[in-house]
Amino acid sequence: MKGRVQQTELAVLGALSVEPATGYAVREAIRDVLGHFWSESFGQIYPALAELERHGHVQRNGGSRAGSSVFTITESGLAHFAELIAEPVQTVPPRNGLLLRLFFGRTLGVQGCRDLLVGTRADAERRLVEFDAVVREMAADDTHAQDLPFWQLTVSAGQRSAVATIEWATHALAVLDDLTTELIEPTQPTDRQEQRS
Repeated sequence: MKGRVQQTELAVLGALSVEPATGYAVREAIRDVLGHFWSESFGQIYPALAELERHGHVQRNGGSRAGSSVFTITESGLAHFAELIAEPVQTVPPRNGLLLRLFFGRTLGVQGCRDLLVGTRADAERRLVEFDAVVREMAADDTHAQDLPFWQLTVSAGQRSAVATIEWATHALAVLDDLTTELIEPTQPTDRQEQRS
């Protein structure tokens, strides 16, 4: 649990290291900017902000709307961010609902597996278009020029992952096509069966 909280703090402090923001804006920034490789819910972000404020890592100021607060990272927050980001990456056991279903594909059936793969490939193609748009957007914005090479690395990973998914799904569909052919083709009689008749 502690590791998960630290990961949330890392994401929140990272967002605030770019610019001060409300809790809502932090969530939007994580979704829109980091969304191709990271996600956080409001239920994780607000407790993290409260805990970071309690330790003096962020400072809360009044927002432009009544009841809203803008959070700014403090010097101790920057130091805490540097500590968190230097820690080893925490690997998480994979949970892939698509592969789980394909593994038990005999029960799902060939057509059910095909439907999943077609949807997966279409989703990857859509993501690839979005990544290409992000690359163009980044190239046109020189506000964060020093961060740009690092941000581009993450987008490149997303692009390559999407391409790999498209290639794999296409291959998997071809395998299912071969399997379908094998299932519907009548079995050829063996030499012994021919001799008996």
